[in-house]
Amino acid sequence: MRIPTILVAATLALAGLASPALAAGGNPLEKTNGFYVDPGSNPAAWVRDHPDDSLAGPIRTAIATKPGARWFGSWSGDVRAAVDEYTYAADVADKLPVLVAYNIPGRDCGGESTGGAGSPEAYRDWISAFADGIGGKPAVVIIEPDVLAQLDCLPGDARQTRLDLLNYAAAQFAAKAPTTWAYLDGGNATWIPAPTMASRLKSAGVQSIHGFVLNVSNFHTTADSTTYGKAVDAALGYAAPFVVDTSRNGSGHGTDSEWCNPPARKLGAPSQLGGGPEMQLWIKVPGDSDGSCGYGTGIPAGTFSPALADHLIKGD
Repeated sequence: MRIPTILVAATLALAGLASPALAAGGNPLEKTNGFYVDPGSNPAAWVRDHPDDSLAGPIRTAIATKPGARWFGSWSGDVRAAVDEYTYAADVADKLPVLVAYNIPGRDCGGESTGGAGSPEAYRDWISAFADGIGGKPAVVIIEPDVLAQLDCLPGDARQTRLDLLNYAAAQFAAKAPTTWAYLDGGNATWIPAPTMASRLKSAGVQSIHGFVLNVSNFHTTADSTTYGKAVDAALGYAAPFVVDTSRNGSGHGTDSEWCNPPARKLGAPSQLGGGPEMQLWIKVPGDSDGSCGYGTGIPAGTFSPALADHLIKGD
């Protein structure tokens, strides 16, 4: 994992295109050997609890043993302790963990994943503790899925408050987690025009961290996401690194507009370097419901369903 990333960084620096964060920050890939498999993920826990189920074998092979992200929010309790424990376990294993911070006030605009910290002050405390939990350990952090794409649902004053909180979050990771690559969420390939998203990323402090992330919990192909990411970079004016969530994009988005547990979606390429973006990562946990809708009617957001996992394995 180490040599290709060094070469990418060197190429960007020689071209004068490297972001300040890429040029100055530590490289977590140099300190690890592959991505961390979360032993406590929902799919892994379900497989352990249902060893005799006919779906246990396929889910173990196709999902539970694959590297993916762990999401942190209000359910995580003492977030500093939870993050420290998780990143410590990955560090001992010499693997790179992927973490998702998902606690912004007004999260998901009242949708299926509504929630978040109760106030801006509470969020600052929470995200500061999150960064403290990582400290000097190597990590990748995804900052607040949908946070900028959903900016329009907020009233004017709340929009600026959100941007201020994201700048604060970026500053916390830059200051407290020197061997972490943090990525601000940049929506997906068809949601927000690239120049608009670039403007929002700048306003949220993307230049103080490593880059941005696309397609979290969505289904657009890696090729389409890469084209969009490059358009965002062009509007930013520098080659900010970006990663793509490939957990469920194996068949692309399809012709329907459904995003919530839709049919005919499939597991995508497992977590790896390159392939268009800087990294392809399983950020959404395959089999975790998007909410009580589509194939997941009656299953709350974030709850694992072996039936949903099976649909992703089969692509039906």
